[in-house]
Amino acid sequence: MRRKNYLLIILSVIAVSSHAQEKWNLKRCIDYAFANNISIKQTDLQARLSKLQLYQSKQSLYPNASFSSGASFNSGRNQDPTSFSLITQSYFAANMQLQSSVEIFNWYSKRNTIAANALELQASLANSEKIRNDIALNVATVYLQVLLGKEQEKIAIIQLQQTQNQLNATRKRVSAGTLPELNAAELEAQVARDSAAVITAKGNTQQNILSLKALLALDAAAAFELEVPPVDRIPVENITDLQPDVVYASAIANLPQQRVNDFKIKAAERNTAAAKGNMYPTFSAFGSLGSGFNSRAQEITGSTQINAPLGKVNVNGTDYNVFPFQPFNSFSYTKQAFFSQLNQNFRQAVGLSVSVPIFNGANLRTAYERSKVNIESLQLQQQLDNQKLKQDIYTAYNSAMVALEKYNAGKKTLEAANKTLDFSQKRFAVGMLSVFELIVNQNNLFSAQLNNVFNQYDYVFKMKVLEFYKGKGLKL
Repeated sequence: MRRKNYLLIILSVIAVSSHAQEKWNLKRCIDYAFANNISIKQTDLQARLSKLQLYQSKQSLYPNASFSSGASFNSGRNQDPTSFSLITQSYFAANMQLQSSVEIFNWYSKRNTIAANALELQASLANSEKIRNDIALNVATVYLQVLLGKEQEKIAIIQLQQTQNQLNATRKRVSAGTLPELNAAELEAQVARDSAAVITAKGNTQQNILSLKALLALDAAAAFELEVPPVDRIPVENITDLQPDVVYASAIANLPQQRVNDFKIKAAERNTAAAKGNMYPTFSAFGSLGSGFNSRAQEITGSTQINAPLGKVNVNGTDYNVFPFQPFNSFSYTKQAFFSQLNQNFRQAVGLSVSVPIFNGANLRTAYERSKVNIESLQLQQQLDNQKLKQDIYTAYNSAMVALEKYNAGKKTLEAANKTLDFSQKRFAVGMLSVFELIVNQNNLFSAQLNNVFNQYDYVFKMKVLEFYKGKGLKL
């Protein structure tokens, strides 16, 4: 049993370790953000609310029904709820009623409201997709910044190692008396500067990682290691296939923000039609069923025919019996049972009604006019968003072209800096170059390497933005 427990513990530790060591690529980061980002969750909730609103508006087409019931003890002069006569006796009463009504014709106000809510749901879903796209683009941006920081960190570490090696070699020559102590001092200062550059690069990388964790809604203290694809292997489309007019046409047709605007305008038009219908008469049908109970209500249980003399009269000293014209019945009563009363007092009603809005403080007219203004506002917002989208795409294209030219120029600068440092190291080795000149050339190469990496990542990012606008997604 102990061996089995030990085996389970070991397997659990291995599983946890392998999971912790699993690296995060861009797809995993975006998927995690989709599942956990709070902004995405909020837009999903809004979509759920829009779905409920659509469901409620559809249910409004069906007849409404309500059941009411009540019981009371009554005393004093009041109306009997079953016979409707005035009584002064105390009694217990109960009543119940089932009512229903349905609108027959309302100038399609409800149907337009349903259509508007359906379009609002589509707008909410498109807005959720837009937020997802925005989060994905932000994640990709910070992801690339982390990769750039790691590359800059590697370059800084290599620079520090090279300077440290030069310092070690110079120390030996200073000890041998072939070089002055000043050379070693200058290299020691350069080592300090290079060490600071390494610390700065690591700090920037960690800061970008924290920013990425925040976008993912991931615990800042959680273990996190990114997969680092070589930047030269990141697929990038040809710039000639990403002309701004072509990208803009694709973005207008496919980006969710533009669909959001379209759906909202169409929904507003439907709401305007519904508001107009509310200003006209509404025709409805209604019906009701009801009954009641009174604790003092009685019913006849039997009758006896009576033909006996009613009394006597004396005429001239002679008594005569007085009989009725015809026999009459004498009735016996008992309290009426609950369900018997419900059956006897059962009543029904059915009818038609019309509601005509005549004057209501101009509420309906104002709502109609406001809905028309809302359409114009949404149309202006759509134009503004389209203008901004076009401006952003042309700006992104121009930035990509500039980034490409800078990257190509930076590669030439890097090649020249490598050659210069190579010659400088050879001249320094034979004593034909000062330490100061060597450090300058070394710093020039360091700056060229950093600029080259930055330009390369900047170019890749600008191209990814264009691919995103075109609807190609985000791939690294």
